[in-house]
Order: sequence, then structure tokens, then C-alpha cells
Amino acid sequence: MKLRVSRTVSTCFAALRQIHSIRQCVPRQALVSLVVSLVLSRVDYGNATLVGVPDYAISRLQSALNAAARLVFSLQKYDYVTLLLQELHWLKVEQRIEYKLAVLVYRCLYGIAPPYLANDFQRVADLGTRRRLRSASTPAVVVPPSRLSTVGDRAFPMAAARVLNSLPDFITASTSLPMFKRHLKTVLLAKSY
Repeated sequence: MKLRVSRTVSTCFAALRQIHSIRQCVPRQALVSLVVSLVLSRVDYGNATLVGVPDYAISRLQSALNAAARLVFSLQKYDYVTLLLQELHWLKVEQRIEYKLAVLVYRCLYGIAPPYLANDFQRVADLGTRRRLRSASTPAVVVPPSRLSTVGDRAFPMAAARVLNSLPDFITASTSLPMFKRHLKTVLLAKSY
């Protein structure tokens, strides 16, 4: 993952340098659109695989996100950026990963995802042995056991089920994908800032 993160960060900063050269010629809204399409899309691409990576890798990706926010607001390299990210409604990298995993699990549970992903998830209420438990009345997902805590906990079914189970019930009980995304982003923004 080190190489993947390094390449992602370097391509993000290359795109930021190109956008920096034209930032005086375009309005702020167009600048935000350019940054979202050229930088944030690269940070988000395949970020579900980054669950459980060391903090230094996440902080490198976060530095690219911070630089993008500074570029949008024309600030210097060491200016404080948390309020800018909040104003732009951009999640931090850790929360972006959680968002991607939670949306994928929601799609799997409601039949919107491909079957090879959906087969990995099962609700607690659907298990015959747990139907009489209190957890059967919640929208919780079964977390499959893993043998290796270092690599096994990073596997998609384990990590994604844990993320979905950590969300409040009103989010996981959402009836539509847009409503789920809206509530999820609100909760993750509050968690970020």
C-alpha cells in the first residue's frame, strides 16, 4: 500500500500544481470543480482498500486534501485548514474511507451491488439462531471471524461490516440510498470536525 499511497499523493500534487497555474483565471466555483474532479477523485479511487493502513499513509493522503483546500482559498502552505475543509463539506480521509465502505455495504444489503460482493454480507436478523436476541431487531450485519488480526481484519467483509455496525440505527434503517448517503455524510462530518 505504500507504493499506491505514494503514487496517489504525487499525482494529486501534480494536478494541484497545474491548477495553481490557472487559479487566477477561473472563478472559485470552477476552481472547486477542478479540484474535486482532478484531486478528490484520485484520493477516493479505491480508497476502500485503505482500511486499516498505518496512520502515516492516511496522513500523506490528508496532506494532499489539505493542499487542495488551501489552493481553493488561496492560502499559504502552513495556514490552518480544518475550518476550510468544513466549509467545503469535505470529509477527512479516514471518514472518506468509512463512507465508501458503508455505502458499499448498504448497496450489498439492498441488492444494488454485484452478487460477488453481496454474498459476503448477512443481517443478524436473518440468522435462525439469533432471531430471538435483541440484536435481531437492529439492522446489524454479521461480522465474519478472521484468523489473522493483522490482515484478516482489513478484509472487505470484516472491515465493512464493522463500519456499518458502528453507525447509529437511524442511518442504517434508511429506506433509500440518497437518504442513507445524506445522513451518513452528516454523521461523518460531525465526527471529522
